[in-house]
Amino acid sequence: MQIPLLKSPIQSEKNPSVNSKISPWLASALYPLGRFVVLPAYFKEIEVIGREHIPTNGPTILAPTHRSRWDGILVAYAAGRHITGRDLRYMVSVDEFKGIYSWLIPRVGGFPIDRKRPGIASLRHGVELLEVGEMLAIFAEGAIFRDGKLHPLKPGLARLAIQAESLHPNLGVKIVPMNLEYQPTIPEWRSQVKITIAPPLEVSQYCLDTPKESGNQLTSDLEIALRAIGQGPR
Repeated sequence: MQIPLLKSPIQSEKNPSVNSKISPWLASALYPLGRFVVLPAYFKEIEVIGREHIPTNGPTILAPTHRSRWDGILVAYAAGRHITGRDLRYMVSVDEFKGIYSWLIPRVGGFPIDRKRPGIASLRHGVELLEVGEMLAIFAEGAIFRDGKLHPLKPGLARLAIQAESLHPNLGVKIVPMNLEYQPTIPEWRSQVKITIAPPLEVSQYCLDTPKESGNQLTSDLEIALRAIGQGPR
């Protein structure tokens, strides 16, 4: 995913079709249902390591690996409102916005992105969320990989973070590496999940060179962090 240079989101026209405003009543019903009913019923064990690394305030990007369609709800289990007091905003593939999901996803914090041809409005919305201190979840590999191995990261996540930090120096954007591991690799009834969270990367430390060079270095360091937390014994 390539990130074009954006004008300041505050100065630009907003696209009303890109929206991730969370429905309070829907979130208050779905979060407990997922956390206390659905996940415990399906999985035998969910282990979370490193929760102390998740910021409880300020602009944050959670950067989890992507192994299953369960990942979104498990990221919320590890870092959502019952843990941090914060609701998550998700950058979701436009392919998922079909049928009832096109109504549901925006109301639980998701907004669409075309991975092949990312639109300015979606990217701008991501920057806007960071500007107001939200916590955004972006799957670093860009797609689901069921082999349990880390695949090359897409550059868009880092470039989006650098864009936001560059528009507002001292904004304080942080990227939190998260590794999701299922046992067995493809999750099934009563399988186990291990979620490992690493210390956040400070995006301001990367805003020193050109946006492309800064993004490449940040992407490289994020990949190193994800590999490190994905290689420990179960």
